[in-house]
Amino acid sequence: QVQLVESGGGLGQAGGSLRLSCAASGSIFSVNAMDWYRQAPGKQRELVATITRSGSTSYADYVKGRFTISRDYAKNTVYLQMVNLKPDDSAVYYCFAYVRTSWSTTKYYWGPGTPVTVSS
Repeated sequence: QVQLVESGGGLGQAGGSLRLSCAASGSIFSVNAMDWYRQAPGKQRELVATITRSGSTSYADYVKGRFTISRDYAKNTVYLQMVNLKPDDSAVYYCFAYVRTSWSTTKYYWGPGTPVTVSS
């Protein structure tokens, strides 16, 4: 079994910054792509940023230039540095990871989410 645990959410101010972390633990052979999603009240969950196993990154247009995704391979941890926060960034942020649990098995996992609230 694999667990993802996010941390670092909370209250931020418009124009400020927050850093989210997500650590994967458990029966891990290797971790492939890791993503951050977010879901605001009444809205669908949306992809914010992706980082592949090779380190390639991609971002949703609405966070480009403000958010940076990175990872620590040794710690199986992914980070999301958020700067120049906007009230529209308020949402529950979820970590998502493709995890190889054996030579032949790859599964995807979600974290429980961490709330981010940005005040104006």
